[in-house]
Amino acid sequence: MTAPTPYLLLPGTARAALDFYAGVFGGEAVTHTLAEFGRSDGPPDAVAHGWLRGGPVDLFASDAAEDQRPFRSDGLLMSLLGTAGPETLRGWFAALAEGGRVVEPLETRPWGDTDGQVVDRFGVPWLIGFQGA
Repeated sequence: MTAPTPYLLLPGTARAALDFYAGVFGGEAVTHTLAEFGRSDGPPDAVAHGWLRGGPVDLFASDAAEDQRPFRSDGLLMSLLGTAGPETLRGWFAALAEGGRVVEPLETRPWGDTDGQVVDRFGVPWLIGFQGA
């Protein structure tokens, strides 16, 4: 790994989130349960560690353990600025918005770039944008 990779601690929704992100971005969602890791700090089928691999977006996620606080997005955006072509980014924006909330529509800004913000159904905020068409 050569870049920081987000790791989301989610409130019992890690498996669903990783499956959702695999559907949005491509790649494969891989999960391991607390039981598989020999842990007893939550339900045996809770996700102890999971990741999205093999696609254009990498991220990790797990279900927050009893002594952990789930992910909060105060002051944090997942940025996908210029990480793919305009049509791909438009598709990602639309897919992330399904069941989520558009904060700022994807539109051309006065400086000529296009961007927008969306909070997906798992409460994760995304900034998506590109230059040109």
